[in-house]
Amino acid sequence: MRKILTFSLPLVILFGGIILFAYRGTWGKTDIEFRIHINEQLVLESAFGESPTFAIWLEDPSTGSKKTVFVTRRAAVGDWEGKAEVPVALPQWFEVYKIENETKNLPNFEKPASLAVTGATPKPGYFITRARVDPGSKWICWIEVNLSGDYNEYYQQYNQVTKIEDKYGAGQPALLYRAKFKAVEGAVITPDIFGMCVPDSTDGNLIQPLKGITTATHIFDEISIVIVKPLPKII
Repeated sequence: MRKILTFSLPLVILFGGIILFAYRGTWGKTDIEFRIHINEQLVLESAFGESPTFAIWLEDPSTGSKKTVFVTRRAAVGDWEGKAEVPVALPQWFEVYKIENETKNLPNFEKPASLAVTGATPKPGYFITRARVDPGSKWICWIEVNLSGDYNEYYQQYNQVTKIEDKYGAGQPALLYRAKFKAVEGAVITPDIFGMCVPDSTDGNLIQPLKGITTATHIFDEISIVIVKPLPKII
């Protein structure tokens, strides 16, 4: 019996240490969980059939400082399949990238966005990511999304009247969502569409209200922000 107890005690201590190690990074913290559902039907109906490009970032309302939470790889590294740049993809997030990386250029293979916030473009369906913050902290969340080739009567691949071609294949302009909230556990926030993003337009990069937008408002057919407990990590 004594041998069993002697053998078990180190295991208990080891197990307890593992638990403490797993939870150490969660003490005094809370998570912002972003839950998005990508509309598969709209992806299939688009000219290219590819999931949307999008980015998520947080802004500190007291300082105006911004930090990227997630961005799809194509935008993060400037991988546009033969095109050097596609400034219409995510005009607002590109400005955030420039500030974060102290550059005047768009992301490229030589100077991509941080690997820590870059992810593969999610397939249609549910996408979830998190950001860890201090409990009770205040934030403005921004989410920008663009579905290439989602043409409509206002944004055509080639306009017969104006004789202008959509050289970037963007379709309808990127949409920008916004939500302002306090990181209180249990809170559920639904971002609202803040405007559409058109670089170098006469109204500036951000245009309000939306003009000629139809299906683009349904690219994300579900979108919410939930304040939750952090998940423990052993590694």
